[in-house]
Amino acid sequence: MTDEQKYTALVEKDAAYDGAFFAGVKTTGIFCRTTCSARKPKRENVTFYDTIHDALSAGYRPCKICRPMESANQIPSEIASLLGEVQANPQFRITEWELKQRGFDPNTLRRWFQKHYGMTFQAFCRMNRINTAFGAIKDGNSVLDAALTSGYSSASGFASAFDKIIGTAPGKAKKEPKNVLVYQRFDAPLGPMVAVASEQGLSLLEFGDRRMLESEFTDLQKRLDAVLLPGKNEFTEAAVQQILEYFAGTRKTFTVPLHAPGTEFQQRVWEALRQIPFGEIRSYGELAQNIGEPKAVRAVGTANGMNRLAILIPCHRVIGADGALTGYGGGLWRKDWLLQHEREHL
Repeated sequence: MTDEQKYTALVEKDAAYDGAFFAGVKTTGIFCRTTCSARKPKRENVTFYDTIHDALSAGYRPCKICRPMESANQIPSEIASLLGEVQANPQFRITEWELKQRGFDPNTLRRWFQKHYGMTFQAFCRMNRINTAFGAIKDGNSVLDAALTSGYSSASGFASAFDKIIGTAPGKAKKEPKNVLVYQRFDAPLGPMVAVASEQGLSLLEFGDRRMLESEFTDLQKRLDAVLLPGKNEFTEAAVQQILEYFAGTRKTFTVPLHAPGTEFQQRVWEALRQIPFGEIRSYGELAQNIGEPKAVRAVGTANGMNRLAILIPCHRVIGADGALTGYGGGLWRKDWLLQHEREHL
């Protein structure tokens, strides 16, 4: 879209473009959704941004009328319906021609899944079939039954796909079953996030653009002897709900069970982080004092950086002794925003 087309959509409050871009108003310093009911600014006073991140980075504050931080980036209803079909039927397959017959543009669908799930739609369907088969094998079903149930007519094709995604042959997985970690991507006001959970609790919650995310995935799989597959469970679902409530300003504490492997020292530091109240901050030195290790400031900082559960284990509430913001895996701009958000909703 051109900026002129975006401005027309803004003036007409076109709901079809809600979340597709955001309008920054120079005269007020706020940014809005296209459906905002506030009085529309003149064209020369509007700058357009593709993401909330871009608008925030440019110095704009979210509008209190349309609340873009709370309502943007919801899954389109037609994609939600398609996702429901895939997850309800492990044998689900659909060609690009069939997608077009149902009103989908395959290229648009591919880009949407790449952005939100890190893979194409067809790759998501394949992963879902293998995920189903892996679960069946873990439950004691034969490899052949698992292959047929998940829509594979060829044993060799199933074995090849299984090995590529799971990292081991189906027969070996039956004899030496691994644990399963599911990961669920979702949109949050500060950018896409990913939640990873075992059968015991939430193991990771990170911003999707964190540079170390792939390394964290690998490390987590090794520590828990697990395979990572797309999906969701009660812990990822609870995390998504509670984190969005946090961003909306209606939640200050979290109740999601956690399953975060780490050393005994790291566990002590992470527990101390969870004790920092909403809206308050601590220095690394104070954190070291709180765990009875006043000389371990550097080690506390390292353990802080190893935290895989953003916001739930609030490492963003730790600052330097001089009051300066220090390193944050999600980016200092996010740390600054989170601290200001908590001050405003204290």
